[in-house]
Order: sequence, then structure tokens, then C-alpha cells
Amino acid sequence: MTQSDFIAIINPLRSKMFRFAKRLLISNEEAEDATQEVIMKLWAMNERLNEYRSIEALAMTMTKNYCLDQLKSNRATKHLQIVHNDFAIHGKDYQKDLESSDSLKWIGRIVNQLPEQQKLVLHMRDIEHYEFAQIAEILDITEVTARVTLNRARKTIKEQIIKTHQYGTA
Repeated sequence: MTQSDFIAIINPLRSKMFRFAKRLLISNEEAEDATQEVIMKLWAMNERLNEYRSIEALAMTMTKNYCLDQLKSNRATKHLQIVHNDFAIHGKDYQKDLESSDSLKWIGRIVNQLPEQQKLVLHMRDIEHYEFAQIAEILDITEVTARVTLNRARKTIKEQIIKTHQYGTA
């Protein structure tokens, strides 16, 4: 595979890889480093890339594994944190903005407490819009497991939100 062929394949994936790495590693710098490392590893195996059914799935799997390795080596981070800063609140009503901001922070906290696999599936499905088949391939699970994991994550989030909003009213 030539360098231009490789770039044509990898360039569209670069931003997805970065966003996925940022969700796991939080820091922009670490996410960019992870993306660069994975791209370099992909380039090193460029002659074998044609053997894979989905280069995107390979790239995302490698990104996930690299990030998890980084988190394990840091030891300071005991739990993965997903910071939801993709949501911009626009509005003129300060009270509603404040309530929305509080709700988003609460949802972020709830998501941070989910098991790692639930966070990954939730992110890949709801943020990155991956199909269940792609999620299953990237995470090395079955499609049924991906669906069940997503449903459990959503159910947990819903239950926690209801529990939070009913606090002191029952």
C-alpha cells in the first residue's frame, strides 16, 4: 500500500480515533498522542491492512487497547472518566440554563460510575453512532451482548435520574 493510499484510508478515521481516545484519556494531548501512536502502528502494518475486513474496526480496536494500556500504566486513574463537554447550552433563561447544566453534570457523573464496557458501548452507539455489528467487532463481543450492555447502561442512567429527581418527594 502506498503512502497516499494509506492517508486516504486513515484520514477519515483520524477524528473518530481522536474523539474515542479523548473519551478514555480525557486530555487532548494524551488523546492526540494515542491517535498518532495507533496511526504509526497501522502504517507499520500497512502491507497487511488489506487482510482485514474493516480497517475502521481495526483502528478503533487498536485505539481502545492503546488507551486502556495507558490508563493501566498510569495507575493514578482508577476509573475511566467520560467528560461530556460536547453539550453546549444556549439560551436566554438563566434558571433553565443552570438547571440544564446541573442535569448534564449529573448525567456525566452517572455515566462515569458505569462499568467500563457500558461506558464504551454507550459512547460508541450514542456519540459515535456505530452500528451494533461494528461495536461488537471493535470490543470483541457479540451483537447481542452489545445491545444488552447498551440497554443496561441506559436503564441505569434512567433509574439514577429518576432517583435523583424524586429525592425528598416520596
